[in-house]
Amino acid sequence: MARRTRLLALALAAPLLLSACSTDDAGSGDGGGGDSGGSAAADGDLSFAVVTHGSAGDAFWDVVQKGAQAAGEDLGVSVDYQSDGDPQRQSQLIQAAVNQDVDGIVVSMANPDALQDSVEAAVAAGIPVVTINSGAAESAQFGAIGHVGQDETIAGQGAGRRLAEDGATTVLCVVHEAGNIGLEQRCDGASQGLGSEVRLLQVDINDLQAAQSTIASQLQSDPSIDAVLTLNSGVASVAAQAASDAGSEAEIATFDLNGDVIAAIQDGSISFAVDQQQYEQGYLPVVMLKLYADNLNTVGGGQPVLTGPGIVDAANVDEIADLASAGTR
Repeated sequence: MARRTRLLALALAAPLLLSACSTDDAGSGDGGGGDSGGSAAADGDLSFAVVTHGSAGDAFWDVVQKGAQAAGEDLGVSVDYQSDGDPQRQSQLIQAAVNQDVDGIVVSMANPDALQDSVEAAVAAGIPVVTINSGAAESAQFGAIGHVGQDETIAGQGAGRRLAEDGATTVLCVVHEAGNIGLEQRCDGASQGLGSEVRLLQVDINDLQAAQSTIASQLQSDPSIDAVLTLNSGVASVAAQAASDAGSEAEIATFDLNGDVIAAIQDGSISFAVDQQQYEQGYLPVVMLKLYADNLNTVGGGQPVLTGPGIVDAANVDEIADLASAGTR
């Protein structure tokens, strides 16, 4: 049973789309959206901005972007995707979207404190905001109408339990973005699931070669490390190589998927990945904003709409690989 898939099915997308397609007569509802919201939707004039903290070329965020743009095409709305890993510059991108008077903003909040002013400025300007991926705890506080993502602590607990089931006792948790609250929550959760504190190791996502050397050095200097948990698919690949370089038999596990991680699970160099289904994190917020513009609909009842976690391992990786080839996983 431990090897069976534990993907949590999210049944939200279909009813949302059905609702979005059934608003021909409802788009002129009363309230904050008013007639202009319904008219804009009917005319295909709605414009949404998606502003994330993803680094350029990060395969995870490429899938988020694809999901957001696919939703825009399906629903007939304009979606402008931008990203910057620097919190101050990300905040400036949000403010630029506010200045452009867009109809809705989707934002990831890896550093909520740095983004609070710009998100609250959007809300004050009457622009609905949906947060994604990180910052769930601050989402409603800042005035967002919803949050889409996985609960990072719960996901971390799942990873920790799985490592414990595999016999791991000394786990290195590799943090690749300083100050990213979601990554800290993953490691904290992993400690809870494992039943003992994981060891934190800071690396830089923008210098994977250095990250590989740092992980290899840790494995060489401390043979008691029997598992490495990375929090990013790109870091996972270099961690697997680092273990090989160090002559370590430590189990390698990760959060998030890309083609390399899928191949590594298939060949056994990575044991499992925690999948948060990032395509949904791009797609569903656009649907939520469209429903809000049409009908003032909200989703989640004040709670996050969860897109994970699920475990991808040898038992289900071949099926996942077929879906990943389409760029939606």
